[in-house]
Amino acid sequence: MSGRSHEEGLKDLTLLGNQGTTYSFEYAPEVLEAVDNLHPERDYFVKFNCPEFTSLCPLTRQPDFATMYISYVPDKKIVESKSLKLYLFSFRNHGDFHEDCVNIIMNDLIKLLDPRYIEVWGKFTPRGGISIDPWCNYGKPGTKYEEMAAYRLMNHDLYPEKIDNR
Repeated sequence: MSGRSHEEGLKDLTLLGNQGTTYSFEYAPEVLEAVDNLHPERDYFVKFNCPEFTSLCPLTRQPDFATMYISYVPDKKIVESKSLKLYLFSFRNHGDFHEDCVNIIMNDLIKLLDPRYIEVWGKFTPRGGISIDPWCNYGKPGTKYEEMAAYRLMNHDLYPEKIDNR
């Protein structure tokens, strides 16, 4: 038989395949789950696109909408995608600024996965005539990924987008 076995992290998952999934309307980092990376000898990117991310302005409580891009180079663990979906959904009634949301997401994923490298980019829809697109990244200290993070930050968004390519 080929494929991932229960000994390779599947036995610890509680959300995938669970028909009784509960959706939290409040920030819930505890729903995040990880499984073993079966390819730790190789560098590769995992990218998630969440075009329906929502949160609330902390002051006005008005909704904010974004596409959230999460890319990372795993080390020993990878995030289970259903748990990530539920986690991102938990921001629905969470009041924070755009910049805070992307940093919170990145911090929670670093805590869960201890990735070699990660970046989170929130492309929020305009409100009040302005869009805010915060981007943050992290490279594991003392490794080539720390240098990669510094380089990518220094060269991030050198070609700003036009208003018509959102």
